[in-house]
Amino acid sequence: MASHRRPKQPSRTRVTVLTTAAAAAVALSSQAANAAPSEKPSKDEVKAKVDKLYEEAEQATEKYNGAKEKQEKLQKEISTIQDNVARGQEELNELRDGLGSMASAQYRSGGIDPSLQLFLSADPDNYLDKASTLDQLSGQQVEALKKIQGKQRDLAQQRSEASEKLKDLSATRTELGKKKKEVQGKLSSAQKLLNTLTAKEKAALAAEETRANRTSERQVFSGTGTPASGRAAAAFAAAQSKIGTPYVYGATGPSSFDCSGLTSWAYAQAGVGIPRTSEAQTGAGTRISSMSQLQVGDLVFFFNDLHHVGLYAGNGQVLHAPRTGTVVRYESMSTIGGPFMFGVRV
Repeated sequence: MASHRRPKQPSRTRVTVLTTAAAAAVALSSQAANAAPSEKPSKDEVKAKVDKLYEEAEQATEKYNGAKEKQEKLQKEISTIQDNVARGQEELNELRDGLGSMASAQYRSGGIDPSLQLFLSADPDNYLDKASTLDQLSGQQVEALKKIQGKQRDLAQQRSEASEKLKDLSATRTELGKKKKEVQGKLSSAQKLLNTLTAKEKAALAAEETRANRTSERQVFSGTGTPASGRAAAAFAAAQSKIGTPYVYGATGPSSFDCSGLTSWAYAQAGVGIPRTSEAQTGAGTRISSMSQLQVGDLVFFFNDLHHVGLYAGNGQVLHAPRTGTVVRYESMSTIGGPFMFGVRV
């Protein structure tokens, strides 16, 4: 016969614990729901974080540009050395072949003692001429040996130099890869942040930039900046022709630029060669410490590490390639994001 025992009731303590845990779970979920909206950063907070990432990306970009420039220079130097070594090796082979021919000729005619050759000779005068030639060949051999030794030393030195430059090139390529990865990482993080904004927030940011650009343009065209002259004017005009061209890190034109890519390209159009990177461009001319002494077309540098450069546009404005996501444009020097350090008159 089946048993009909009453099911065991949970203890009062167990009920209390379960009830308390359930209440805590409800409270936590309620708090999380209430806190969720405040966890999403505001449009301005996102913009501040993105601007910081873009600044860091530009710092890495200038290091990337420097490594790329060094790589190209090393490749040219190595190519030149290798060409010189190849030519030197051909010359060395010719010297060795010449020495071998001399040795063979001397062996063929010098196997008999000279006094015996004179005694057996039917034409002593002819032999004396040959003996004189043998002495001359011996002198040529000595000279050839000296040339061979000198050429061997030169080739050994050049090969050693090429080997060192190849090591330097390998290290530079490694650095280039790291900087490229760093730039891409910063840009990727910035894009992820921008993707958290709503369409309305993105439109508001774009409108703010447009208003700022128009204000800067009005300042430039109504300004009283000292006009540029000569090549500075030509460089500035070249840069003006690229307004609206997109910023791309590592680019030197003519369809896209980074900051130092724009300035180096602009001066190249004016027939002036200046270095590729912003830091190197600081030595391209006369340094100007006071903003009031700047002239249109002067190079202007920003941030303590000098990782940003543009062209002075007059009235406190700069013409530059700002950062990823923007285009070549005018901007107030007070809104660059970093302090003005000094200018350079090329």
